[in-house]
Amino acid sequence: MERITIDVVSDVVCPWCYLGKARLELAIAEVQDVIGVDINWRPYRLNPDYPKEGVDQKKALAEKLGGEERVAQAHKMLSDYGREVGIAFDFEAIKIGPNTLDAHRLIHWAMIEGREKQDKVVAALFKANFEEGRNVGDHAVLLDIAEKSGLDRSVIASLLASDADRDLIVAEIKAAQEMGVNGVPFFIFDQQYAVSGAQTPDVLANALRDIAKAKAEARSGLN
Repeated sequence: MERITIDVVSDVVCPWCYLGKARLELAIAEVQDVIGVDINWRPYRLNPDYPKEGVDQKKALAEKLGGEERVAQAHKMLSDYGREVGIAFDFEAIKIGPNTLDAHRLIHWAMIEGREKQDKVVAALFKANFEEGRNVGDHAVLLDIAEKSGLDRSVIASLLASDADRDLIVAEIKAAQEMGVNGVPFFIFDQQYAVSGAQTPDVLANALRDIAKAKAEARSGLN
């Protein structure tokens, strides 16, 4: 069985990234009999200038998208796409547009304990923000998510209270941007093939098959 590593560059307040995660999982399920997949979640910040306490989400979105009508149209489309993959977007519930730096620090610390823990944290952050309207910039929310995902609450509390790994997250985002990532989600397969945007499961499954085939051919060519 071929194994493929996917680095997913994403932000937990990006609805397309939440869609991308669900669609990627469907794609992996389609090929899991023949291809093994390891996922690493990499940071990106859509709104790096947001203050620590966050902003008024509705106001900020209306300014960004050009009015409330545009926001409503975007939310309707995303809600429709979400239903197809089991996401119950509740955009009305989101009051605060958070600064996501601390959420990305939590994702990084989860990865130290393994991909499974990291994936649990990422899933919980998306769900908290998009389905429960919780502020994922709030340390209390982050600590709840950490604990429910199997991380040590007291350790994460002391890390969040410090500046640990802030510079590392910012540097990683800068490196991704310098590599050409200017929108998310962004999928990097085996550190050499890139797919941009929340592609449909069939597109992602085909990409996995193509890469697995290329790897198998390259290896047989070496033998």
